[in-house]
Amino acid sequence: MERTIVHMDLDSFFISVERLMDSSLIGKPVIVGGTSDRGVVASCSYEARQFGVHSAMPSRMAKQLCPHAIFIRGDMDQYSKYSKEVTEIIEADAPLFEKASIDEHYLDISGMEKYVKTSMLWTHELREKIIRETGLPISFGLSENKTVSKIATGESKPNGEKQILHGLEKSFLAPLSIRKIPGIGEKTNATLQKMGISKIETIQSMPMIAMQRVLNENGVSIWRKANGIDTNPIEPYTEQKSMSKETTFDKDTTDANMLQNMLVTMTDTLAYDLRQLKKVTGCITLKLKYSDFQTHTFQASIPYTASDHVLLQKVTELFMKNYNRRVLIRLIGVKFSNLVSGFNQINLFDDTEEKINLYSALDKIRMRFGSDAIGRAVGLKEKRDDT
Repeated sequence: MERTIVHMDLDSFFISVERLMDSSLIGKPVIVGGTSDRGVVASCSYEARQFGVHSAMPSRMAKQLCPHAIFIRGDMDQYSKYSKEVTEIIEADAPLFEKASIDEHYLDISGMEKYVKTSMLWTHELREKIIRETGLPISFGLSENKTVSKIATGESKPNGEKQILHGLEKSFLAPLSIRKIPGIGEKTNATLQKMGISKIETIQSMPMIAMQRVLNENGVSIWRKANGIDTNPIEPYTEQKSMSKETTFDKDTTDANMLQNMLVTMTDTLAYDLRQLKKVTGCITLKLKYSDFQTHTFQASIPYTASDHVLLQKVTELFMKNYNRRVLIRLIGVKFSNLVSGFNQINLFDDTEEKINLYSALDKIRMRFGSDAIGRAVGLKEKRDDT
C-alpha cells in the first residue's frame, strides 16, 4: 500500500500569534526575539524577511537591515497555548501523527481513501478547521513520505496547500535549490556549492557513492532525499512531561559546597538533554531527602527556557533559600517539568548571541564525545572526586 504523509506547518507561528493578540501588527515588519542589541532574532514576519532579516540573526544586524521593524520579546506561554490547541485538533481527526516541533506536525493518513473522497480533500478540510478554530494560518504538503511533504509545504507557503502525486517526487524536487533539502546547513551547502552543485537535479544525476565520498553517511542521506526516497515512519506523538536526576550519597552530608556542585552537574546535564529533545521547561523542582528519610520538595515556575545560566540561577536560589545546614542530607535531586516541544529558537528570548554560540559549541562537543566530555569546572571536580 502506498503511504500518504502530510506535513503541516503553522506559517510564521510566533508572528501569527502576536498578530492575533494585537491586530495593529498585521501587515507590518515584526521581529520576535531578543530585543537588546546583543539579542538574537527568533522569528520574523514576511514583511521583515523582504529586508534580509532571518531567524538566528543578531538583533543589531536586523535593526540595521530593517530599522522600522517592530521588535517583540515574545510570550512563550501564549505560543505553547496555541500550539496545544492545534495539536488537539489534529489529534481528534488524524489516525496517526507526530509532533515535530511547537508549530509542525506530520500525519500518516495512509488508507484514508477507503473512507473519504480523497486524501487531499480530507487534509484541506482539516486545515480549514485549524484556521477557523485557532485563527492561525497554516500550510501543508502531501506526498508519499516525510521529506517530500516537508519540502512541498515550504513551496506552498504562505497559507497554501500542495500535493505531490506518487511517481512525480523527483520531477518536483529537480529544479529546487539544494537548500530546500532538510539537513543541508551552511557548511554542507558551501561544500556542495564549491563542487558546482546548486540544484537538486544535479544530485539526482550523481551516483550515490560520489556523494558518500564527499559527505560520508550524510551524503547518502542527502542523495536519498534528493531522489525523493524517505522510509522514515511517523513517530506516534507522546508528550514527555518531566525529566529529573538525583544522587544518593554513600555517607550523609552537610557539605553545602559539594551539594551545590552536584546540583550544577545535574542541571547542566538536564539542560543539554532538553536542548537535544528540542524542549523547554517552565518549572523547576529541588528535592532533598534527609538522614531521617524525610523528603522535601521545593518548586518554582520560570519563563520557558533550556538555557543553562537561567536554570542554574533558579536551582541555586531554591537551594540557598531552603537548605538547612544543620541537617544531614541523604539524597539531592533536580526535576524539570511542564515541558513543551519547540525549536531551539525559543531559548533566544533571553539569550545573547554570545551565549547561544557558547551553548551550540558545548553541545556539539557533547554530541561528538559524550555528555560528560565538557562541563563547568565545579561539576567536573565533583565527577573526579566521585571516581
